[in-house]
Amino acid sequence: MAAAAEVDAEARSILERAAASSFPPLHAIHHLLSVGVCVRCIFRFFGAFSYAAPCLSLTASVLHSFLEEHDDSAKSGSCSCLSKDEAYCSICFGVLLPTCYQDDGVEPLRSVSPIDNVTSIISEAVQREGHQVDEFSLEISLPAVIAANDRAIRLYMKEKYGSANWFDEKIFSQQTMSVKEALRILLVPSVEKQMNVKHGNNSFRIRLTYTHDEGSQKLLRLLPNDRGRKRKTESRDGSSKRGSTDDDKQILSESDAFINKTLEGIQDQDFRSLFQLPPEKVLEPCHLVISCQRSPIYIGGRYLKLSRNVSQSCWIIDDERMGEASVEEIIGENVRAICKGDGYKFHAAGREDIDVRMLGSGRPFLVEVLNVRSIPSATEVQQIADKINDSEKKHVRVRNLKLVGSEIWTMMREGEAEKQKQYAALIWTSRPLTDDDLHNISLIKDMAGTYIKEFVHGDLGRTHPSVGVMLSCRTEILQLDVTDVKMDFLQ
Repeated sequence: MAAAAEVDAEARSILERAAASSFPPLHAIHHLLSVGVCVRCIFRFFGAFSYAAPCLSLTASVLHSFLEEHDDSAKSGSCSCLSKDEAYCSICFGVLLPTCYQDDGVEPLRSVSPIDNVTSIISEAVQREGHQVDEFSLEISLPAVIAANDRAIRLYMKEKYGSANWFDEKIFSQQTMSVKEALRILLVPSVEKQMNVKHGNNSFRIRLTYTHDEGSQKLLRLLPNDRGRKRKTESRDGSSKRGSTDDDKQILSESDAFINKTLEGIQDQDFRSLFQLPPEKVLEPCHLVISCQRSPIYIGGRYLKLSRNVSQSCWIIDDERMGEASVEEIIGENVRAICKGDGYKFHAAGREDIDVRMLGSGRPFLVEVLNVRSIPSATEVQQIADKINDSEKKHVRVRNLKLVGSEIWTMMREGEAEKQKQYAALIWTSRPLTDDDLHNISLIKDMAGTYIKEFVHGDLGRTHPSVGVMLSCRTEILQLDVTDVKMDFLQ
């Protein structure tokens, strides 16, 4: 009893504060309730959300009881604002007062507050994905119909109360907090508490994607530029083709940006003629999909390729693998496995042919690992190197493997054009070579990007100069090794 009285006292204190400093005349608040606007959207409209948000006992019935005490218009018998028709907020579609959320089915309420229920689902999604989290950022995507209904209610209020002395449209607009920002205020502290981590500008992102197919479809049909989008679904002969359900969802998803941009270009007068004021009641909640994504991490070093039957990248022609393996797979798969990533991209400073060995200090490379579940420690990075270097087949070795920042990728690309390489080649010539021939060959320096094999044999006269031309004889390259890649990078 004492706890309930304390909760009631907190709610009453917030209502009295709002009535004294933020709210318009209470009959206007009562009218917003009657047209299906939820309590949190009312507080959001009038600049009182930040101090009202933590109070979970602020329900429509509590607000209505307060209005009955202070406003005669709320005492008139049965009131539509307390209807039991299971309608959701006509603005936020129940996002700010969740009763259930759909994510591969309906999630029933548990014996906790609605917001804590949502954060429990978020926490479970993160755990299910196996992410190691020390900080997070929260991204929220809402259907465009919420912004449209938000504007419709504001215009409706202007039509109904615009001539009243208390109504100041400019202040009303400035005080209004967006649904997205309000939801962030509600969720972030609860997620921080549930997961025991802090919210910040972090590379690990939790994304909440809310959709409402029925509302988005209705809205799309009302917009004046919808005809242009419909033409995209027609075939070249003019016939209309109906897509699959997945296609429809993709179109709805892509249409949100289109809808928001179109809404921004519609003047208030035109908006009133297109949309119902106030919006109709909402009978279905939003569908929520939770996804987790971490920005790519980069692990770099230098690799040595000791085999003449291993390509740099995976090389498959007509479903047949060329060579025994690839540097990309040997290194990338070992890195991905330790980091528990969804995938990887392999970047190297240049490349060598499958039959060319990479020796000496090795070739600089980066593995870009996508959506990792854990960021490897220095010990784990060393374990990756040891596993590659101790492999039974000894195709590839790595040096100086380390976790690096994304700026290294740009540095590697910028330095690639300036790098110098050293080669060792076994060359056949059609005549014996003299000391002068050997001296002249020893002075050769190629430019970055030069294809050494063609530089040796001349490619049937298409490459000038060439070793064959310099020696005035036929030359063929039998074996080639890269013995050094001179770059001030991951030494």
